[in-house]
Amino acid sequence: MQRSIEVATPSHLTNQLIDQLQPLENVIGLSVQRGGSIKPKGDILIIHALNKGIDDVLRRVAHTCRDTDYSVVTAEQASMIDQKQDARIEKDIDEAIWEEMETGMRHQARVTVNYMILMAIGGAIATVGLVSDPGPQAVAFVAAAVIAPGFEPIAKIPLGLTLRNGHTVVRGLRSATIGYSILILTAALTFALLQALGITSEAEFITNPEIDHLSHPTAKEITVSLCGTLAGAIIVAAYRRSVIAGALIAMVIIHAAAMIGVSIVCGRWDLALEGAERFGLDIVFVIVSCFVVFAVKQALVHKRQPIV
Repeated sequence: MQRSIEVATPSHLTNQLIDQLQPLENVIGLSVQRGGSIKPKGDILIIHALNKGIDDVLRRVAHTCRDTDYSVVTAEQASMIDQKQDARIEKDIDEAIWEEMETGMRHQARVTVNYMILMAIGGAIATVGLVSDPGPQAVAFVAAAVIAPGFEPIAKIPLGLTLRNGHTVVRGLRSATIGYSILILTAALTFALLQALGITSEAEFITNPEIDHLSHPTAKEITVSLCGTLAGAIIVAAYRRSVIAGALIAMVIIHAAAMIGVSIVCGRWDLALEGAERFGLDIVFVIVSCFVVFAVKQALVHKRQPIV
C-alpha cells in the first residue's frame, strides 16, 4: 500500500519544505493547507508518496523541521490513481518504515490487560495441546500461536539494537519477560486444575509424543522454526502484519514455554530444563533473524534513523 503523510509544520518553513519535496519523483501528490494546523500551530502539508519514496520524504521533513514544533502522521492508502504515474505506481515496493514498525510493535507488545490476557489464554490452550492426541493437539498449538502475541515483544529487541535505541530494547525485554512469565504461570495453573479435576494426568503429559519432540528436536524441526522466525522478521519489515501468525505457527515457542510450566507442576525439572532450552532456541532464532533482516533493510533500503 502507498502512503499519505500529513505534516503539521511551522508556517515559515512550509515553502522551504515544498521546495525539498516537489522534485522527488516518488512523491505523487503534494498539497498544502495554509494555517490549517491548530496544534502544533502552522500549516498542514499533505504528501501522497510511493513506498520507495517514504524514507526520502521523512528524511527531508526531519532535516527541514529540526528543532521546531512539528508533527507527522502516516496512513495507508487503499489505492493511488494517477494516469501519468501509473507505471511508477505499478512498480512500487512493499516496505514498512521504521516509525510504523515501532508503532506496530508497541501496540502489539505493550503490557496491557489485553496483552496479558491473550498470553494467558495462549498458555492455557497450549497446555491442553500438550496432553491431547495428535489431531486436537495440532488445533490447540495453532490456536495458541495465533492468539498469543508472542513474536513482537521479542522482535522489539533486535529492532532497538538495529536503530541503537536503548528504550526500545528495554521495552522489548520487559514485554517479553512479563508476557512469557504469565504464559508459563497460566500453563502451570491450567495443568494443575485439569489434573485436580481428573481430566488429565502426569503420565499423559510425560508420555505425549510431542514432549519428546520438544526435548529432542530434529534438524527438520529446527529448520521449520528457523524459517518461521526469518519469515516473521520479513513480515514485520515488509508491512504484511496480517500474516504474522504464520510465523508463530511454524515456531514452537508458545507450547515450549507452556511445557516449562507443566513440567514444574509435575516436579520434572529435567523436562522443564529441556523445555527452557527449546524455548530459548526459538528466542535466539527470533533475535538473530530479526537483527539480520532489519540491519539489511537499514543498509539497503531506509538508510536513516527514525524521526524520534
